[in-house]
This record gives sequence, structure tokens and C-alpha cells, in this order.
Amino acid sequence: MPRESHPLSRRDIDPDALKVLYRLRQGDHVAYLVGGSVRDLLLGRRPKDFDIGTSAHPSQVKKLFRNCWIIGRRFRLAHVKFGMKVIEVATFRRQVAPGEEVVQDGVPAPDPSTPEGEHLIHHDNTFGTPEEDALRRDFTINALFYDIATFSIIDYVGGLEDLRAGVVRSIGDPGVRLVEDPVRMLRAIAIAARLDFTIEPELLQAIRTHRHEIAKSSPPRMLEEYYKILRAGSSEKTFRGLAEVGLLEPIAAELHRGANAALWRSLAELDAYRRQFPSTPETLTNAILLGSLIVPLGIPLHPPRSGSDQGRTGVGPGSDPVAKTAMPRRPPGLKLGELPLARRDVERLGQIIGLQRRMHDLGANPRTQHALAHRHIFREALTWLEIHGGAPELIAHWKAIAAEIASSAPTPDAQPGEAPPSGGRRRRRRRRGRRGHGGHGPQQPH
Repeated sequence: MPRESHPLSRRDIDPDALKVLYRLRQGDHVAYLVGGSVRDLLLGRRPKDFDIGTSAHPSQVKKLFRNCWIIGRRFRLAHVKFGMKVIEVATFRRQVAPGEEVVQDGVPAPDPSTPEGEHLIHHDNTFGTPEEDALRRDFTINALFYDIATFSIIDYVGGLEDLRAGVVRSIGDPGVRLVEDPVRMLRAIAIAARLDFTIEPELLQAIRTHRHEIAKSSPPRMLEEYYKILRAGSSEKTFRGLAEVGLLEPIAAELHRGANAALWRSLAELDAYRRQFPSTPETLTNAILLGSLIVPLGIPLHPPRSGSDQGRTGVGPGSDPVAKTAMPRRPPGLKLGELPLARRDVERLGQIIGLQRRMHDLGANPRTQHALAHRHIFREALTWLEIHGGAPELIAHWKAIAAEIASSAPTPDAQPGEAPPSGGRRRRRRRRGRRGHGGHGPQQPH
């Protein structure tokens, strides 16, 4: 599709991604903007990432960029870093034939006829052409390329037509492609929910048929996919879709059983907060996301002690998720079904919820309230209150206190002894006495 026939402009592409594309072209390599970024730009949406596909091998990419790191074991990728930003550059690759897979050091992949090797993609570190790269991708709308040399859109799989029709369609036989990588089932539901697309009937039926294959996916990978869904602003619709096709039960039976009004309300509140921002705000930490998912389920933040309910969150379906809680001490490996939850996130969640009762107490004296606002967890606790508190007057009160504290803090340019801005009180410096004597004690004779 030539430039005059599509709305994608270089002005919409991240400047650092353009630098990478241009330098690869100058090195006589083919370089395309690929995948979800092309899809989102054609839909007028802001992409989360700008990924690049190229004919250059990872080592060739590294020679062109001093700020490049090679990562990955199954397939080598080049990460070109610009500060905290990462532009991912992948060499075009092709779908390998059965029996062709290898793992590290040339050791053959597990026998496909065994439970360990059945149907799963083990290693596809096989370079290919742009067309072969498009054909190995998951869905047609994710296989569009933007050529920086001609400013045209390249479509090998009918993705433009499906984009216009608002359809999520598998590339190739859905049954085969979903069993190759079961996470594609979850992604199909998530993409359809986020873009308000429909899922092609054959793909939807394949998801229902092979839904138990999702249990073969790596639990940490699945948890990260859950976090991506929770950050996207369409988590309620996505998890409703996952529940409808039965994809929650094989991974987290508690989530499947607890998919009720309390969960949908919590996720809707999370989505409403997320949609206030053009991209995911820093305030949406893993602890906040995790709490929005498990607090309405009434899952304890650590197993109760024998003969006592002490240590439970005290939050069950239908209850106020910000009113009742007990802060956990050192929770052992808490899990959501098969998904391992990071201890630091669980502990932080306990602290966030534990602060809510105190934030509801506006009768506390100002000094106590200011001390609360100085807590390291206060910012996340305020975010939780914004999302799930349903109390605008409380939010305004604590934001005013936070602003007051920020305005009275010394500026980085302040000189020693200089009064803080906005009339804040100046702290008196403590005199230092000689070792072994108080600052105001008598001086020893020479």
C-alpha cells in the first residue's frame, strides 16, 4: 500500500525508532517497523512499543550501535537503548519444520511425540525473509510492516483487510498455531477487547477446543501477560472474555470461581483510572494491579495461622476492598492458582491496604496526618484510594497535604541555612560537641 493510500506518517513514529531504522538502511540492511506498532498507528492509537524487523543479524546490529545489547537464549534479539527506552530489533526469521528445531549448542529439541516436546515451539532461531517472518506471526493484524525506504505498508497475510473489518484472525490453522504457543489464546482475547474487535469464528472455536493447553504455558510468562492486561485499560472486558471461553480455570481456579460482580467492579474502576492517561502511569505498580485482581476474590495475603484467622486480608467478595485488612508480615510463596506472586508485591499490597483505614480517619491531628503522608508507601496508598475508594473528598484532602509537603521541601538549589520556600519552618541545626561531650558542655582546658 503506497504512502498516499494510508494514514501512517513518520511524525507518529518514535524519533529513536526512526534513528534505528535509518541507520540500518544506511548499512544496506532491510529495516521495517513491524507488528503491533504498525497496527496501532493505522488505527490512530498510540503504540506502547516500536519494534523493528531487519535483515541484519544481531551481531551486525551491534556493530552499528554502541548502545546495543544482545539478549535472549531461544532467539537472539538486539536491544538498542536510549536512556530508559528500549527499541527491540529482531532479525527476520521463519517457521521451522517439525524435527528441525534445535536448542542451545545444537542439541536436538525434545521429541514431538513425547509429552515434553508435543507441538510446542522449542527453538526457532532460524533466519528468514520478511515474508517468512510475517507468516510465522500469530494474527494477521500483527503481521503488517512499514517500510521506511518507500513509506509503504507491506501486507503478506491479509492483515489490512482484517484491520478494516475489525477482526482478529489467526495466520494458518488456528488449532495448530494455538497449540504451538497456547499464550496466543489469551492474546487473541486481550487484543479483541482492547481494540473492540471480534474474533474470527474458527479461531474462537479453536480457543474453546484447546483451552486446557494454556496450562502448559510458563507460569511467570502467564503472570506477566496478566499484568499487561491489567495495565491496558480494558481489563474488565478482557477477563470477562477469558471467563466466557474457559481460559481462567486451567490457570487460576480461584479466579474462575470468583469471577463475579465484585471482581468486575474492581477491574472497571482500574480501567477508568488507566484511561485518564495517554500511556500507563508510573502509579500503576504491580502491587496496585495485583490488588485490583485478588482483593475482590477474598484471597488471603498469606496463609492463616493455625487456629486463627489472623493474617487474612478480611476482604471478601461484596465487601469494601479498602476498609478491612490486616497487614501481612512475611508471606510465604503466595500463588494465584498456578501463578507465583512476587513476595515484594504481596507485602507492598498489604501495606497499601493497611494504610486505607488511617487515610479514612480525618479526625487525626495534623501532625499525625503529615507523618502518614511521609510514609514511603503513601503515594501508592493514595493511588489505591483514587481507584477503589469512591471518596473524592478524601482524595482532595490527602492531595492537598501532599502538595503542602512538596511546597515546603527544600529545593535542590537551596544554599545551606537558606529558608525553605513558601514560608516553611526552618529547622535549627544541631551543634556538634567534642567527642565524648555534649554540644553545650564545658570546654576542657588546653
